[in-house]
Amino acid sequence: MSPTATDPARRHAALVAEIRAHDHRYYVLDDPSVSDAEYDALLRELKGLEAAQPELATPDSPTRRVAGAPRSDLRTVPHVAPMMSLDNAYAEADLADFVRRVTEGLPAGARPRFIVEPKLDGGSVELVYREGRLVEGSTRGDGASGEEITHNLRTIRALPVTLPYHDPLTLRGEVVLYRRDLARLNAAREAAGEPPFANPRNAATGSVRLLDPREVARRPLRVLIWQVVEGPAFAPSHSAALDRLAALGLPTHRAHVVCDDLAAVTAAIRDIDARRPDYPYETDGAVVKVDDFRHQEVLGATSKFPRWAIAYKFQAERAATRLLAITVQVGRTGALTPVAELEPVRLAGTLVSRASLHNEDVIAGLDVRIGDLVEVEKAGEIIPQVVGVRADQRTGDERAFAMPERCPACETPVERREGEAALRCPNRRCPAVVKGAIEHYCRRFAMDIDSVGEALVDQLVARGLVADVADLYDLQAAAVAALDRMGAKSAENVIGAIRASRERPLERLLTGVGIEHVGQVAARQLAEAAGTLAQLLTWSPEEARERAAAIAGFGPKMAESVARFLHDPESRALLERLLAREVSRPQPAAVVAAGGPLAGASFCVTGVLSRKREDVHAAIRAAGGEVHDKVRKGTTYLVTGEKVGKSKTDAARKHGAEILTEAELDAKLAPPDA
Repeated sequence: MSPTATDPARRHAALVAEIRAHDHRYYVLDDPSVSDAEYDALLRELKGLEAAQPELATPDSPTRRVAGAPRSDLRTVPHVAPMMSLDNAYAEADLADFVRRVTEGLPAGARPRFIVEPKLDGGSVELVYREGRLVEGSTRGDGASGEEITHNLRTIRALPVTLPYHDPLTLRGEVVLYRRDLARLNAAREAAGEPPFANPRNAATGSVRLLDPREVARRPLRVLIWQVVEGPAFAPSHSAALDRLAALGLPTHRAHVVCDDLAAVTAAIRDIDARRPDYPYETDGAVVKVDDFRHQEVLGATSKFPRWAIAYKFQAERAATRLLAITVQVGRTGALTPVAELEPVRLAGTLVSRASLHNEDVIAGLDVRIGDLVEVEKAGEIIPQVVGVRADQRTGDERAFAMPERCPACETPVERREGEAALRCPNRRCPAVVKGAIEHYCRRFAMDIDSVGEALVDQLVARGLVADVADLYDLQAAAVAALDRMGAKSAENVIGAIRASRERPLERLLTGVGIEHVGQVAARQLAEAAGTLAQLLTWSPEEARERAAAIAGFGPKMAESVARFLHDPESRALLERLLAREVSRPQPAAVVAAGGPLAGASFCVTGVLSRKREDVHAAIRAAGGEVHDKVRKGTTYLVTGEKVGKSKTDAARKHGAEILTEAELDAKLAPPDA
């Protein structure tokens, strides 16, 4: 009999070592050597040993990968060093400029080498190891600090909680969810009656910030390391650091290529782009870095980006699939939007079965026909749209499509306004228009009535209980409880949420009622100019035009839209009914910081940010800056988060606006002595 069979401590150590080895093979090397049943048997034996002899259970035992009770919030912690953003390249000419700048920035005769690796599309994190133990993990946050998520990261079995390396080690990595793991996770969620996740990135970034680590442990998250902060003390180059991390048992993408010149860099990027469908994780570009850490130190960084790295952004991923039908949706403004019903196809991490065709001019321009093999991509990696037709694949059975002459929801003859591409239903009582308007009114950025969703709105309108948003405030709990899938408790929640919305400030109400050309920022400015709904309703058409035109950023079209809305009989009647029901509170006066650090500057904010966009707007205003919905002439800065559309950055360049990351904005917001 072996000594480990009779010595519990030695058996425990052997089991721990074996389970860790299997974790490494499965989660890091993607090459499991035992079945799930065999692995579970080893883990059960380890749990049994620790139950019999609790003193054997060390904090880093595989059984302790889920630790602690649910938390009430996530505290913010500073990063060991700033997590800077990368400058972007969109064409090979941009790469050539980058290589030239690097070469010119190094001592004469120095020949830089480069490393090219996939740009992982997940949630960035910082990991801090001290004395060989994982002591802290945090989200990227604003680049200077992030939310502390150590307990959640400990549940990721690919990530060692101890290392055979005892010097200080700070790592940067990406929390990801493999596509195949998302498919299994979504299947389980749908079987349990839970909504599926939209894509791997959303699932990963949302999961890692959950307050209950036990729930995080149920999700097959992985982390891939892509940077060592203490680089020069750890290895001579970035590529050597990645190799050493792998040797220490840390998970990396194992897909980097070292290149000697621009031609090799370009070839490596093209290869990564071609391999995108084959990677188990999502990628949205390639990252090019100067490999030698000494060269990185010489090159340094600007206030925005490191000079030794650049992100090459790929074109939006496309997929080909069959167009099965074209349906027409009617939105809250009455606009008719043709929608492509597709044979489901995987695109940028999600299964796409519908895509926008925008309007009949786009259909004509593409010459798209039902039955065509079409090309689909995601605009800004978010909204699927049809962008091309493979006409050479036609069989002759394809059918042309014509937009309807009558609204598909109410049979009213459709109209086209002068200068517009969209057809519209002019019937304001059209069920589709009414439902769209109510859903918009209830959205988080408007009146935030989260208990009133699409399914409930459908029933409220179909049963004749609600014909406009003012009717929401007349609903009775008994009538709501009688609807499908509702009960007394759910009905009370709905009525309570509607009642609470009365306390929203005027800007939320003006956002909710959907004045044409007036977005969230403009609605706030208009609310500040009026103060109260009652005061707004006293404006004559001429006064409305004059006062709206005097608001910074309001052009003639917006001013006319405000005047037209306030004096349109139906719109005015709706506002008066809302006023009679005591909906909305006075708008707080604008806080003007004349001497603030952003005084005189104007901003447009776009993309996915680390905090609510409303909070970013408030911080800018409190520092003396102005905020506009769009980049226009005179805009000083465009603040960008993640997933930024190219149209906004193009507009910034056209109008001479400087592009800032969220971290760079925060640096401008900070007091001079911070």
